Amino acid sequence: MTQAARRPFLAALAAVLALTAPLLAHPTPFSFVDIRLTGRTIDLTVVAHIFDVAHELGIDPPERLLDSSVAEPRQRDIVELVTSRIHLAAAGQALDCRATPAPELLRDRQSIAVHVVCPTSGPTAVVRIRAVMFPYDPIHQTFVNIYEGPVLTTQAILDRNHDTFEYFAGTPQGTLAVVRKFVVAGAHHILIGPDHLLFLVGLLLLGGTLRRLAVIVTAFTLAHSVTLSLAALSLVTPPRWIIEPAIALSIVYVGADNLLARGARDVRAWIAFGFGFIHGFGFANVLREMDLPGRALGWSLFSFNVGVELGQLAVVVAVASGLAALRARSPAAGRHIVVVGSSLVIAAGTFWFAQRVFFP
Repeated sequence: MTQAARRPFLAALAAVLALTAPLLAHPTPFSFVDIRLTGRTIDLTVVAHIFDVAHELGIDPPERLLDSSVAEPRQRDIVELVTSRIHLAAAGQALDCRATPAPELLRDRQSIAVHVVCPTSGPTAVVRIRAVMFPYDPIHQTFVNIYEGPVLTTQAILDRNHDTFEYFAGTPQGTLAVVRKFVVAGAHHILIGPDHLLFLVGLLLLGGTLRRLAVIVTAFTLAHSVTLSLAALSLVTPPRWIIEPAIALSIVYVGADNLLARGARDVRAWIAFGFGFIHGFGFANVLREMDLPGRALGWSLFSFNVGVELGQLAVVVAVASGLAALRARSPAAGRHIVVVGSSLVIAAGTFWFAQRVFFP
């Protein structure tokens, strides 16, 4: 389910949980955090169930926390407990937040609310939220609602396996932050992805004119951009156990084509285009794990693609220049590198294929 599709579902679920919590003998393990971006401050309201707070503070039975005579002497403990479990950062810097000294007793919800104010130096482009509210409970979840002014813009769920969420504001500064993050992520992925790199290197081993190499790389770009977008939007999502071995086979195919088709018609652009669709699904597997910002989905997809292309360009320039220099110096060495390089490409692709099929 995409982030946009989850919003109404989360809102409805949160409302139901809030209403039904008093009816449960053992309450459902949820906390709620409202975050409001006001321009000069980030205001938080953290609502935690008395069952969880009482457990952490050693108060039994939990209902005693709703008694002012019990809660008031423990106000400082309650505030310190709640604020120690949630952390905010803006523009990469931790915020110095201050909580109101007296938590609010929500008797109708059997909960306690703590209000927190985090001053900022100006409008916030990126907010990073980390919350592990009650680690003693492995299934505890925190529902996060983020508002810009009065408008609810984003919802997220945090738990022990996913305790951090990054929010990009709907401002020019927020969009710029999205672009910076995903351009870097795209370049980083292509440069540390040995299978994608080896596929590209295999395509370049036979050399060719600058125009020919540009056509090959462009064909690969066009193809993987299509499937990257489709998969990142969850429109087409083939399983990883199919895509990863197929990527390995594409590497084997490129190496074999170099050895078997030398002197024949150059079809590397078609190979790049055909297998580019498969590699695009591989890129998308990484992108989907990055919590795409729903309000800047187009920018994040575009920026990730730009980053991938910049990384590819760096590889193409370095490899093509090195091979051209080697051929100019010794044509025999150039031919030798095709045979040796293609054999290594085939060996690596075969290894990855076996690894991904038999040892996934």
